[in-house]
Amino acid sequence: MPFEQINIELKMKKESILNESKTPEEALMERVLLGDLARIRKEKGLSQAEVARLSGNKQQEISRIENREHSPTLKTLCHIANALDIDIKFVPRY
Repeated sequence: MPFEQINIELKMKKESILNESKTPEEALMERVLLGDLARIRKEKGLSQAEVARLSGNKQQEISRIENREHSPTLKTLCHIANALDIDIKFVPRY
């Protein structure tokens, strides 16, 4: 698969536009959550295509979510969690 040329300035601008309406704390929490999804997927040895198939999404959507180019809806997040066989829980901060 050939490498794709990326315009880093455009990518950074897109990310800042996506995060404009979020507080820094919200953006950080989202970044950690989406990073955890990618990490768990890799730990389980699943490809993005496999998670997409199991969750009823397209591989491109999983990629965009993991690359933080798209914020998933709660429904999509739940479908991905089910595909990864994990629970989403709220825990108190300490």
